[in-house]
Amino acid sequence: MEIKTPDWVKHAVFYQIFPDRFARSQRSRQGFLNNTNLEAWDAPPTYQGYKGGDLWGVLEQLDYIQSLGINAIYFTPIFQSASNHRYHTHDYYQVDPMLGGNQALRALIDAAHDRNMKIVLDGVFNHSSRGFFFFHDVLENGSNSPWVNWFKIIDWPLAPYDGNLPANYHAWAGIRSLPTFNHDHPDVKEYIMKIAEYWLEFGIDGWRLDVPYEIKTPGFWQEFRRRVKGINSDAYIVGEVWSDACEWLDGTQFDGVLNYLFNEATIAFAVGDRVVLEQVKYNSYYPYPALDAAEYANKIQAILKLYPWEIQLTQLNVLGSHDTSRLITIADGDQTSVELCNLLLFTFPGAPSIYYGDEVGLPGGKDPDCRRVFPPESVWNQEILNTHKQLISLRQNYPALRIGNYQVLYAVATVYIFVRSLEREELIIAVNVGTESIMVNVDCRNLQNQPHQVLFGNGEMIQKGENVCLTIPPRSGLILA
Repeated sequence: MEIKTPDWVKHAVFYQIFPDRFARSQRSRQGFLNNTNLEAWDAPPTYQGYKGGDLWGVLEQLDYIQSLGINAIYFTPIFQSASNHRYHTHDYYQVDPMLGGNQALRALIDAAHDRNMKIVLDGVFNHSSRGFFFFHDVLENGSNSPWVNWFKIIDWPLAPYDGNLPANYHAWAGIRSLPTFNHDHPDVKEYIMKIAEYWLEFGIDGWRLDVPYEIKTPGFWQEFRRRVKGINSDAYIVGEVWSDACEWLDGTQFDGVLNYLFNEATIAFAVGDRVVLEQVKYNSYYPYPALDAAEYANKIQAILKLYPWEIQLTQLNVLGSHDTSRLITIADGDQTSVELCNLLLFTFPGAPSIYYGDEVGLPGGKDPDCRRVFPPESVWNQEILNTHKQLISLRQNYPALRIGNYQVLYAVATVYIFVRSLEREELIIAVNVGTESIMVNVDCRNLQNQPHQVLFGNGEMIQKGENVCLTIPPRSGLILA
């Protein structure tokens, strides 16, 4: 079977936005939102408090987002919900009024598309919420509800709020506020398919699927793909799967997954023993223990062998997200670690994704601290920001960094060197994660061209016949063309 994935994703750089925390609009709010009970914008985030960021605010910041070199935005959920993160969906057909409603999304999609930027939404289709109309009807009418079979009821009465009583219905991770759909019910299945189709017809460019591995109904995701691609053959379908995702990446379901395997290996190598363990020991998440270059090479080669190349090119590669501590906090504030991780991110096959604020060095521990508001420019780390801009620009200027082959040239101790090649274009990426300057002879016999130009970094390069002698300063990296 020929596997086809959206070409635009192979050339995309994503920006992940948690809408409540990115930007509050200067636009006047609807009358009933003028006096809302919001937390102070610059106060530490809490589990239940709202900051009041909205889609109008994102629209007003498109110049900034585009200035980074971003050409795709992934939003965590935006539909009406009784939670600041909006994974508790009340109405799948309404953008939350606090975010500006459907009108704001319409304006944002149109403005983004005018800039050749794509918009991907979060699809929370495993579970809904206690406030979801269909579940609320079950709470009101019990076994008489027309929707009783849309959910997995165990016994009566249901206890949606009282933790001292059995809930008597299935909920995601046992959280009573998140009743799980009965996906085996044909009406539930059709309801979800129609939601996916509706927003694609509205103009979105793809879906990021929340905990898709929880939906075990045979053929569900195959039909989802058929229906989505039937509306827009170029729509992106990316699943939130943190581990080996071969089961879903066979060409009949998703185009890619959030590539936490790359994340774990890269942080374990580039941050190494600087990783603050208390920031990562949760969520079945293992960016530790530290890896040397040979171990990193083995992990990367294993990752690249997991899936067909067409799917490798449409993986969503992340260094952080709303579910992890911030990279700079994981790295105990070490700026160099952040820059090394990003060098490896932007030179890896697949679409790199920046979690809003990481590009300016925004810190943050475990949830909810990793969901801080976007900081004012006065506290931006300009060096980290410039590194992001440089690397994104290089990725956009050299197709080999996006769709070229990936070959490891050298992986010993603290030094990892690989080449990305596409036809006559070859770029060598060399990283030294150690604390000593290192000189390495790189065998270039199998390359078509001798590298002669340093595009990124501060090392030295001397050609010696068919070899290149590189001097790589401590905790640094190079890109050579």
